[in-house]
Amino acid sequence: MKFLVDAQLPIRLCQLLRERGHDAVHTRDLNSGNRTPDSEIIRIADSEGRIVVTKDSDFVDSFLLRNQPQRLMLVATGNIGNTELVQLMMKVLPAVIDAFEKAYYIEINHRLMVIHE
Repeated sequence: MKFLVDAQLPIRLCQLLRERGHDAVHTRDLNSGNRTPDSEIIRIADSEGRIVVTKDSDFVDSFLLRNQPQRLMLVATGNIGNTELVQLMMKVLPAVIDAFEKAYYIEINHRLMVIHE
């Protein structure tokens, strides 16, 4: 799968996705880096078939109102350390990949994964 990891998430998350065989890009890797506007993140993700991975609820609003980005994963964990976030992602990643075979919007937190179909 292809992912675009937003600025407020650590580069380590992007590296984990790559280690697991996925095509992952962090906003830091984009031309404007972590200052890339949401509209540009959406444009890149949709044109390249990427799932936007974010903590930013603005992307949820955009998805619900305009179906942009086309695929979205909201990390709704609040403030947790990077190590804890990476451990959580390692645990849920197989289920996330399976869910994105059908779903367009997934939300994960400490205890559960919500699949919005």
